[in-house]
Amino acid sequence: MSANEDSATSDFRCGTAALVGRPNVGKSTLLNALIGWRLSITGPKPQTTRHRILGVHTSERGQILWLDTPGLHRGGGRAMNRELNRAARKAIGEADVVVHVIEAGRWTGEDQLVWEALSNAERPRLLALNKVDTQKDKKALLPFVAKLNETRAYDAIHFVSAKQRDGLEALQSDILARLPVGPAIFEPDAITDRNERFLAAELVREQLMLRLAQELPYSTSVEIEQFADDAGGRIEIGAAIWVERDGQKAIVIGAGGAQLKTIGSAARRAMEKLFERRVHLTLWVKVRENWSDDDAALRAFGYSGD
Repeated sequence: MSANEDSATSDFRCGTAALVGRPNVGKSTLLNALIGWRLSITGPKPQTTRHRILGVHTSERGQILWLDTPGLHRGGGRAMNRELNRAARKAIGEADVVVHVIEAGRWTGEDQLVWEALSNAERPRLLALNKVDTQKDKKALLPFVAKLNETRAYDAIHFVSAKQRDGLEALQSDILARLPVGPAIFEPDAITDRNERFLAAELVREQLMLRLAQELPYSTSVEIEQFADDAGGRIEIGAAIWVERDGQKAIVIGAGGAQLKTIGSAARRAMEKLFERRVHLTLWVKVRENWSDDDAALRAFGYSGD
């Protein structure tokens, strides 16, 4: 998209800021809060985010292209795990500014893994302590941060709560000051570069994660096979839910098809709210053995090239 005329000023800034961190520190919730729009799906299990998601925030001062990334993690030798880590590391290398998101008061081995990935990045590195609303004594975070800073050189530290929207304005302002001067890349009302087909697939996958996280935390993927407007202005969407074994297919369908119907109804309502149109959603469940450890299957399902 072309930049709007308002961005053609000498001090307008535009660039990318990557949110990186271990799984389940709240990166997706933080992205949604920063752009004021529910773009990234969230869930109780690690690795809910499987793609690099771009969210756009435009103000009078500039345009921030936020990158939500999969959680960088150890273990898990499957092709899917390698692809998620690759996508996160790629974002670190491409962003103008990197924001390392951690859980306030907690530093784990996987947090250290993230720091090691960005320690040599020749770009500003900010630390964001998320979930500060869960800390009864926030002053106790000061020695925690001081200890982190003894051996890790962050350019700035921010205390934020994505859930309560605390500290976000200061984080945005700091990011903008570090971005290169230049015109906006997207129109001022843009939210993301992802299309409706991608968003529809994510909304179905979100329901799978919410309802079947215990039984099938990482063994499902969603592929949109049909997406078209009908004569009445309704969107006709057909989506395939891929699993790895016949037993998993039975779990997704449920007794008498009840589970699949519940998943479809909830996903359809979410789509109608997002797209502001009526949606007719049809779901199928298909089996592709060990797709999460199959590079060809990952490419077919869109997990490569982010």
